[in-house]
Amino acid sequence: MPGIKIGDLNWNWQKDFLLIAGPCVIENQSSCLRIAEKTATVARRLRLPYVFKASFDKANRSSHGSFRGRGLEKGLQTLEAVKKKLGIPVTTDIHEIDQVPAVAEVVDLLQIPAFLCRQTDLLLAAGRSGRPVNVKKGQFMAPWEMTNVAEKIRSQGNKNVIFTERGTFFGYNRLVNDMTSIPQMQALGVPVIFDATHSTQLPGGLGHATGGQRQYVGLLAAAATAAGANGLFVEVHPQPDKSPSDAATIYPLNKLEALLRRCIAIRQAIRKN
Repeated sequence: MPGIKIGDLNWNWQKDFLLIAGPCVIENQSSCLRIAEKTATVARRLRLPYVFKASFDKANRSSHGSFRGRGLEKGLQTLEAVKKKLGIPVTTDIHEIDQVPAVAEVVDLLQIPAFLCRQTDLLLAAGRSGRPVNVKKGQFMAPWEMTNVAEKIRSQGNKNVIFTERGTFFGYNRLVNDMTSIPQMQALGVPVIFDATHSTQLPGGLGHATGGQRQYVGLLAAAATAAGANGLFVEVHPQPDKSPSDAATIYPLNKLEALLRRCIAIRQAIRKN
């Protein structure tokens, strides 16, 4: 059976629906622990394998004055605390080759941001790390082009590749989701996660920041589940409008369970038939 080991989690991606969730950016350790604990409780109740996600640095903010995170050292300390105190695997973005060794020593899954999905040296370094690698499909990429991304990582002897669909550019300040990209990328032998929150972005739509349409997160998550996605990526926050990053799209933590229950019901109905 196909499987990817993410920390102590053995994910059978053809059977189990993976949840990757957490705040967009690390604000502080206590908030990450609270969000991770509540999300992990929901995941256990729904019997979903769960990976906590938070970024130590948001290197592609619209404005240079936007909050970027706690930085590499403090960010990794927070991720390590979540991992050890709650016993759950963790993931975060990497942006530069030099970050890979330190990040791979702490996290269980390396994430490549969409804008960097064609950066050959970064992909090769991630592949050499020995950690599984989750690559977000670039908004400028066709799904079939992702075969080259997978091969770059696999060329380093790393077969544990995951793709995340998060929308495609459609004119200025607009994303559109083509759900056929999910089976097209799965046909490359790679499990595909659907990013339900970033897919509702209006990139640069506020001029100084990215806008979004949070009200469509549940709709897109349901559609992607129906299209056969192997899991969901959802950024969550107890007070979304106060999130220092992606406030327009980040999902209310107290509504996550209802969203997941709906998607599980859709998935069960489709698999039954």
